[in-house]
Amino acid sequence: MTDVCEGHVKAADHSALLGRLKRVEGQVRGVARMIEDERYCIDILTQISAIKAALTSVEREVLKTHADYCVENALAAGDIEDQRQKFAELIDVALRRPV
Repeated sequence: MTDVCEGHVKAADHSALLGRLKRVEGQVRGVARMIEDERYCIDILTQISAIKAALTSVEREVLKTHADYCVENALAAGDIEDQRQKFAELIDVALRRPV
């Protein structure tokens, strides 16, 4: 979706999320190097697991932000259509399954 809830997150919150994502980016590069260096499979899998956990943490924060601000604002505004859309977005995200 292209909908943006403007003004909902402080720059500091964005900075924290971006910092986490930059660390994940570094971890992914590290795993690529491990594969190039033919490191032990279990070590590689351990790092992949850590990357997945870090991404899940970022995902959780973005979802919480959406609920705390975007959904809350839709409820406060009283726009039924906007409320339905925001809840539908949450349900769609919650029901997505990894491929």
